[in-house]
Amino acid sequence: QLQLVESGGGLVPPGGSLRLSCAASTETLDYYVLAWFRQAPGKEREFVAATTGSGGSTIYADSVKGRLTISRDNAKNTVYLQMNSLKPEDTAVYYCAVDLTTGRVVPTTREQSYDYWGQGTQVTVSS
Repeated sequence: QLQLVESGGGLVPPGGSLRLSCAASTETLDYYVLAWFRQAPGKEREFVAATTGSGGSTIYADSVKGRLTISRDNAKNTVYLQMNSLKPEDTAVYYCAVDLTTGRVVPTTREQSYDYWGQGTQVTVSS
């Protein structure tokens, strides 16, 4: 059974940085899209960023472009989210997810397309 485990969340002041990690426990994810979503208190879960298996195609939500960067290390079966210039509105539980559809050349932002999810890690941006 594939498991995704996030880490790296915490409390950071506005303007600060964090790096989230998501490691897969089993199965090679080289060929699959990996993504990050987030859910703020009282809101629905929303797409943040995604990258294809080769890392050749990445997409971002408009609200995070230029501040958050997704990357992956296939040798470690891990996807990262580097978060810079954080704002209070970035406060949320962050989830990683994998889309097991093969052959995607462009990631999807649709939550329903993702097959496995991590348990989430809390990011709080506050002074």
